[in-house]
Amino acid sequence: SLVWAATPGMLFQKDKESSPDPLNLSWVFGYNSSLAVHSLMDGKDRVILYVSSHIAVIHDVLGNRQYHLQGHTNVISCLCVSEDKRWVVTADQGPDALIIVWDSFSGIPVRTIFGSHPEHGVCAIAISQDARYLVTISAGTVQRVCIWRWTLPTEKPMCSTELRSEFGHQDYVTFNPQNAHEFVSNSKTQVIFYLWGRTSVQGEHVALLLSPQTFKCVVGRFSQSVFLFNTSKALTATLAGKLVVWDAVDPHIPPEEQQAKPHGMTVIKVVSMQKESLTVLMVLESCIVTGDVKGHVKFYDGDLLLLSFYSPSKVGPIRSLSFSTTLRDPPASESDSSNSVSLTLNRNFILSTSDATVFHVATDSTDFEKVMEEAKRAVSAIACHPQQALVAVGSHCGLLKVWDYWEIKYLASRIFTKAGIQCLSYDPKGYFLAAGFTDGSVYILDAISLQSICKEFQFSEGPVTHISFSHNSEYLATADEKYSVIVYKTVLQNGRWCWEHLAGLDSHYKPIRSILFGVHSDSNKPRLLSLGEDRRLVEYDLSSSIKDHLVVTHQDRVEQMAVPLCLAWYPQLSLESFILTANNCYKMKLLNATTKMCRKTLWGPTYGSPLEKIQILPRTSLADPQQYYLVYVTKDKVGLQMLPVDGNPHKSSAFICHPNGVSDLAISYDGRYVFTAGGDDCTVMKWKVNLNALDAASFLGGEDLIPFYNLLDGGREGRFFRELEDYFYYAQLCRQGIDTLENREVSTDILLEEIPSVMRAIGFYPSEEEIEEMINEVKFSKCVDTGEQVTKIDLGDFIKLYINHRPVLGLSMKSLQRAFQVLGYDDEKGDKVIDRGDFLSLLQCRGEQMTEDELAQCLTTLLGRRRGREGSELDTYDPPGAAELIEEEIPAEITAEIFAADILGLPIDA
Repeated sequence: SLVWAATPGMLFQKDKESSPDPLNLSWVFGYNSSLAVHSLMDGKDRVILYVSSHIAVIHDVLGNRQYHLQGHTNVISCLCVSEDKRWVVTADQGPDALIIVWDSFSGIPVRTIFGSHPEHGVCAIAISQDARYLVTISAGTVQRVCIWRWTLPTEKPMCSTELRSEFGHQDYVTFNPQNAHEFVSNSKTQVIFYLWGRTSVQGEHVALLLSPQTFKCVVGRFSQSVFLFNTSKALTATLAGKLVVWDAVDPHIPPEEQQAKPHGMTVIKVVSMQKESLTVLMVLESCIVTGDVKGHVKFYDGDLLLLSFYSPSKVGPIRSLSFSTTLRDPPASESDSSNSVSLTLNRNFILSTSDATVFHVATDSTDFEKVMEEAKRAVSAIACHPQQALVAVGSHCGLLKVWDYWEIKYLASRIFTKAGIQCLSYDPKGYFLAAGFTDGSVYILDAISLQSICKEFQFSEGPVTHISFSHNSEYLATADEKYSVIVYKTVLQNGRWCWEHLAGLDSHYKPIRSILFGVHSDSNKPRLLSLGEDRRLVEYDLSSSIKDHLVVTHQDRVEQMAVPLCLAWYPQLSLESFILTANNCYKMKLLNATTKMCRKTLWGPTYGSPLEKIQILPRTSLADPQQYYLVYVTKDKVGLQMLPVDGNPHKSSAFICHPNGVSDLAISYDGRYVFTAGGDDCTVMKWKVNLNALDAASFLGGEDLIPFYNLLDGGREGRFFRELEDYFYYAQLCRQGIDTLENREVSTDILLEEIPSVMRAIGFYPSEEEIEEMINEVKFSKCVDTGEQVTKIDLGDFIKLYINHRPVLGLSMKSLQRAFQVLGYDDEKGDKVIDRGDFLSLLQCRGEQMTEDELAQCLTTLLGRRRGREGSELDTYDPPGAAELIEEEIPAEITAEIFAADILGLPIDA
């Protein structure tokens, strides 16, 4: 097989075949510094392994190559590597948590364990010395320890046990290298020793003895534990610089009274090794190795006598040490030695720190070679240069780095100590790089040297969330968390151009989601728009704005109930110019660029969460000049959408990029690469665009109405479609008169005025504003091209209209209950209720107001249906009778359930 025939480094020799996916992961910048970094190969092929978000990365440092182990949908929470570096095991926490065993030689997943700890996932994992067994500890409040024989095709552990809460949260585990049936785990305050068989796990925790009074010293919190070589002893490192020594043989107890492991493990002494906290403890052959918060690495023999140490400068707290399996050539003085201590000291190793730096240490040198230095806090900002293959990455730790993303080469960096970087933007000419910070400051930097070209601005009272340049680099606009839009402008002073503050305005009362520069159609002057969660699209008059006075030209409400989340300029695919918006109800809207009138509502990509950011993909030289694409990110995914948007689900695709949330999106100037930032996972991912794959998926999904038929319940041959046809033609009968004896004229269309009735008949209940938008969408669909208004709609276009306008998630009882939470009060039982009088008043005075006659007629029809009185005197509206019926049938206090089931007659799920 491919696995057993694999050799070390083979995965980098494989030719990368063209992937069938529209987006393919090409490179990952940054890694999870809270997890260990492992050395897989050393020498001419220096290969390391680390975790970036939900991906395990095998990185050839000298060859500047990466191989990505992709299989998890949640952020990887722990990993381990077998003694021979062949098998890599990763596990995650979250929904559908997985444990995956990988072959590091071929990159193939050889075993996937589903549902190992279904509620919370895995927080600690270890592999035995012989690589046959795994031990896992769950991440929940009540922890479970499981033993797995991963080579067996079963989803059940060999044995397991549940830990008591008083043991503390166990977050580290390791096997006894001499006996795979023994292992030890520890929390910050408790250590547990285990002995397992095929059916059970025995454990004994020992921590109560570790008091300052017993050992006359502060023991400190535990970090890691190990078993010693060829003895019954074990060690635990502490944050007070101590080593706790455990043994199954207590010299103070007679041999006949000694207990067997694990119950016989007891503390025999506490050894003070140093003042600094010990963060890493491991046993390598006949050596004990420690790492501490000062970056020191020390080697001891079995009697805890110091053999060697490394004390480099400017190395942070050590998170992990990983030694090479390859021995370097020893010096002549050691060449005759077969001592295992000498062999250990001849192994190069990889050192990682908690501040996201990785070093390669050659034991024949005192130099620590820096392999990686990445962001140690959230990466929230990325920007691509408009003319070169450069990407800028900013993080909350103040680190700004610029990479050549084509050669994967680090070019420049700068550290800002006062605040973290929140957003970045290059100007269209590529001269400047603007940065917005968490303290509200704005820096304008030289795009190459990253040096400030003017003094920083401090006009925002909160963190700057958005920053953007105008098309001619004349203006710079920012938005902040205090709902303000602030504009800066270039001015000529003393013969040179410089930046100055123009004006600011609190133009929204809820968070600002986007700011967008454009160009006026009748001139080359810039336009500026801002979109907020207050549903307002605000346009500013930059030409009329003066110092400290930002002029607003238009404020338009673009949504009735949904919350807009992002916007972009729609490509000029027709004579009419549009602004594209996306909202939290998975809908996309095309607004006329001048009037802001909604011209079209469309079904957007539905991949678990709404679109958070959107950008038009720049066209490549190989692309069809008439074909455009949209790049978007949701909460945790990145995707591509073919344009024009029409509601066809086969025209879009998405892939998980950052399970814990995407913070930013950027696109290369040539449209070949997409970059995503992951916020708290401290990573940036580079994705290669494959437009042919998306085109093929769209073609295979069918043409014309086929994709839309499949979105109907039951499809083209289903009952719903037949009912829709019946309603469609029934509307024609009603238009011609039900009782007419004249010849019928059967056509394939209905009048636009009949759209609301048919929509309601098939279960979609649009608001009056939505009805107006639907009718206008059809009426003016050909107005720009032909100058004529459309008065009829055929069945095919009606189906598209229905698919694009109906609620994506259907009717929700939860949304109705939320409304009652806001509008109602608690009754005697603690349920949210609305008073009947208030209920009638709300319908007449709030939202889309109903007249008294409309409300009475509507409720009479609904309540008459409930009584089974259709066709009786209620067919003729009678105001006195309606009032009596309403008072009789509607209770004095209305709950959400009563409103849905008894008044509206809708089914409620049990």
